[in-house]
Amino acid sequence: MEHPGFFERAGPYALSEVATAAGAEIANGADPAVKIDDVRPLFEAGPSHISFIDNKKYLTQLDATKAGACLVIPAIADRVPAGTTALITKQPYHGFARALALFYPAAMQPMVATAGAPPVDPTAVLEAGVMIEPGAVIGREAQIGAGTRIAAGAVIGARVTIGRDCFIGPLATVTHALVGDRVIIHSGVRIGQDGFGFAMGRTGHLKVPQIGRVIIQDDVEIGANTTIDRGALKDTIIGEGSKIDNLVQIGHNVIIGRHCVIVSMCGISGSTELGDFVVMGGQSGTVGHIKIGSGAQVGGASHPTHDVPPGARYFGTPAKPLRESAREQAMIKRLVARDKDSYEDGTPEPEEG
Repeated sequence: MEHPGFFERAGPYALSEVATAAGAEIANGADPAVKIDDVRPLFEAGPSHISFIDNKKYLTQLDATKAGACLVIPAIADRVPAGTTALITKQPYHGFARALALFYPAAMQPMVATAGAPPVDPTAVLEAGVMIEPGAVIGREAQIGAGTRIAAGAVIGARVTIGRDCFIGPLATVTHALVGDRVIIHSGVRIGQDGFGFAMGRTGHLKVPQIGRVIIQDDVEIGANTTIDRGALKDTIIGEGSKIDNLVQIGHNVIIGRHCVIVSMCGISGSTELGDFVVMGGQSGTVGHIKIGSGAQVGGASHPTHDVPPGARYFGTPAKPLRESAREQAMIKRLVARDKDSYEDGTPEPEEG
């Protein structure tokens, strides 16, 4: 059976209503009565959906989109393909945030458990052998598989699905998530909170509703006090067998492949993709929207700012291939040693300024 989702969608709305909510103008010749029933990314949108573009690097996706309407800046309104209505605005991302709030009004304060319900909601489905320790809360329509243990003080949100033989540690929270079998989630982990999404502006920053999920596949282990944000429109995904240490931050829309190792205090920015068997060293991190190829290794305290090829070993900030980084470090060391020797020989130090 298909999962019912974590947010109730309002609408459909007439195109004119969506445009008004988004603060946009409908391009000439469009039918303002056309119905729009959801918000989707450019590459997924269909004739009844609205999308947006605010970065020219996605123009190829705009060219191919099947969206019924798209929020665009005036300069690219003529680029919108036939069959898609341009909604013209100087701030497409702001308009997108307002459109999301129109269709998903509850997304800003998602429900975890029903007020006044017992700790284990009567609509939750627990298979035989599930162990619920004192103080745990199980939200409405949650599903928990046989042999899973929910430790004291843990919170399982509404409609969350947890597989068999899992362990959810004390005071952990799991919301907006689908969790596989044999998953270990240690104490204090936070899974499924909204991602860090804001439409920036000179007069303030508009919060963008996050309506995606977190998908955690089989045999994943997640260390204490790690946080994994739910996706904005699509899902945040943790691949089968991956091991995540304590105090790791994983942003919205991140995709982590199978059997990756993410060491403590690592930060992975939104929409980054890791292939299979990637290793991220302690205190490393990435910028958003890059890809780390399968089998790649990123050294401790290193920070890639561009795609990393499969099987590569990168080190430093900004991260570079290991040999290149090592040569640079060796050269700097030789230069420092040479300058030190010259000072000790009586050569006056250069004057500052």
